[in-house]
Amino acid sequence: MLLLLLGIIVLHVAVLVLLFVSTIVSQWMVGNGHATDLWQNCSTSSSSNVQHCFTSSANEWLQSVQATMILSIIFSVLSLFLFFCQLFTLTKGGRFYITGVFQILAGLCVMSAASIYTVRHPEWHPNSENSYGFAYILAWVAFPLALLSGVIYVILRKRE
Repeated sequence: MLLLLLGIIVLHVAVLVLLFVSTIVSQWMVGNGHATDLWQNCSTSSSSNVQHCFTSSANEWLQSVQATMILSIIFSVLSLFLFFCQLFTLTKGGRFYITGVFQILAGLCVMSAASIYTVRHPEWHPNSENSYGFAYILAWVAFPLALLSGVIYVILRKRE
């Protein structure tokens, strides 16, 4: 049972790390010395190694992506906190429903954010030379892991 709990905690922390990295790192869209994320657009001039960064546009869809990514982090942190609280206060045989629901909500939020970004980025960056960066891919990887973690929490029963 202890190994199962340790595995669940490791999975949850891995999801949190993926969510933090994908939200913070400037690699959602890359190409030709240009990197974009949810917060800023950065470009490196060809003559020097100086990087110039500007804040991202104030499009409503980009703000919704920012908000849902932040919500996914909040739900996941809250889920981890609730798991530890329930671990010590839940009665024997009880299930971790609240923890699971918050983790599933985190997964749905990151899926919504990545989906909105996927659909709307061509109008923001019409240049076809750009490609998705690793932070965007990490957001998509965090989605099924968060859902899996949430389902495991819902199925999990507390033992002695």
